[in-house]
Amino acid sequence: MPRMMTLNVRVSGTLSEFVAENVGDGGAYDNVSEYVRDLIRRDKERVDAQRFSRLQAELSRAFAAPDSAYQPLDADAIIARNRCA
Repeated sequence: MPRMMTLNVRVSGTLSEFVAENVGDGGAYDNVSEYVRDLIRRDKERVDAQRFSRLQAELSRAFAAPDSAYQPLDADAIIARNRCA
């Protein structure tokens, strides 16, 4: 089970005003915690999407390579290669 974390964050000035505009009456969020959780989720989704895009690019390059570029490897060779990387 994931552990719970408590964060204390101080914001002031324009950041504080911006948060206040997005929380409570007329805002998209009921409270600051909800707002921060949503920001973290969105950032995680962004990072996951970037990782997935990099993986797609690597796979596209690999599948575009000619058959002559491939070499047979057994599990021991792959393990040894990954230890050096």
